[in-house]
Amino acid sequence: MASPPDTSKSIKLLRYQSYIRRVNSSKLLKASSKILFRSTLIAALILLIFFTLHNPPISSESPHFHSHTNFLSSALFGGGGAAWEKQVHRSATTRRPGGMTVLVTGAAGFIGAHCSLALKKRGDGVLGLDNFNDYYDPSLKRARQALLSKHEIFIVEGDLNDKPLLIKLFDVVPFTHVLHLAAQAGVRYAMQNPQSYVASNIAGFVNLLEVSKEVNPQPAIVWASSSSVYGLNTENPFSELHRTDQPASLYAATKKAGEEIAHTYNHIYGLSLTGLRFFTVYGPWGRPDMAYFFFTKDILQGKTIDVYQTQEDKEVARDFTYIDDVVKGCLGALDTAEKSTGSGGKKRGPAQLRVYNLGNTSPVPVGKLVAILEGLLNVKAKKHVIKMPRNGDVPFTHANVSLANQDFGYKPTTDLAAGLRKFVKWYVGYYGVQLGAKKGNN
Repeated sequence: MASPPDTSKSIKLLRYQSYIRRVNSSKLLKASSKILFRSTLIAALILLIFFTLHNPPISSESPHFHSHTNFLSSALFGGGGAAWEKQVHRSATTRRPGGMTVLVTGAAGFIGAHCSLALKKRGDGVLGLDNFNDYYDPSLKRARQALLSKHEIFIVEGDLNDKPLLIKLFDVVPFTHVLHLAAQAGVRYAMQNPQSYVASNIAGFVNLLEVSKEVNPQPAIVWASSSSVYGLNTENPFSELHRTDQPASLYAATKKAGEEIAHTYNHIYGLSLTGLRFFTVYGPWGRPDMAYFFFTKDILQGKTIDVYQTQEDKEVARDFTYIDDVVKGCLGALDTAEKSTGSGGKKRGPAQLRVYNLGNTSPVPVGKLVAILEGLLNVKAKKHVIKMPRNGDVPFTHANVSLANQDFGYKPTTDLAAGLRKFVKWYVGYYGVQLGAKKGNN
């Protein structure tokens, strides 16, 4: 009987060919998967970058905390290129012998805009930084920006918490001084959005100090504290020697925290730091959230205004300080600020650390403020007198400014009636208001 044919070799060959097909199929599948994965990843990155550059970040907090400059854009584009750097240099160039080169944070704000103009007018180099948030009407900030632009002052649109942007600014310009006025303002708003105060007044300030301590030479820093740090203090007038460990609002607490943080960076890193405690600053181009401003608006529109009294039926009074006087104080503090003593983040010797009141020394009851506005506007206000709510406001402020007078000649010269007259003149011109004949309140 014949032997069956030997098929082992053909079977092995078939198995080998099948194995090769499986291997090739697997390789093809893996290669396809890699290509698909990489394509998907690249598409996702492109979409992410496109979305980030064309949409502001969404905050889980109030929309008032939005910054319209995002971190990714500043990191990717390095500040905007050659044209941007040219604008920065032109704005920061001094035009007087021995002039300062000043970075003004919050330059589109009320005090920041006025100080920037005063510095530029006398020949100092000025560069602004502002995030144009919408805590109050951003169009007013844009109008201030346009005013500064006419005087060749450039404002970089960015946020204090954008560290790459701050580093870039200090790389481009060797600032001799920083006038740090950027902050989340307002006592009452802190009850609605506390995180915005921590992010701006504490984290933003620390970020600025972190960058400042590393540069060489370190700048001297003058920064905005607040009269609110006196909190529940009952001694009058308020002196820099009085206790400030009883804040009545979160806003006050963040400003007090700033003073302690300033002490720390002065002690460890040799930064020259001067804190200015402002007392109810008012005037043209002011903040719409301030009483004198929205009283003016509401009186002209025939709306009822709330006039507060204390829980003891006493009138609330404020040490109203006109903007021009505050600007003189800010420039005086800058002019007498000593150089920082650190280098590359290391302290080389003791550095200057100061804090001053900048007020008017003449508290005025809110009722008198209203009466002055009634006369200037030729309108009788509709008043609703109510108890002051427990929202962090204090019933009385009164500044002792003898220390500022002694150290840099600070002396306020504008009383409330004169200052409000200038404010009303600006207000009716800016908003196109026509003042009519005096009206009675029947």
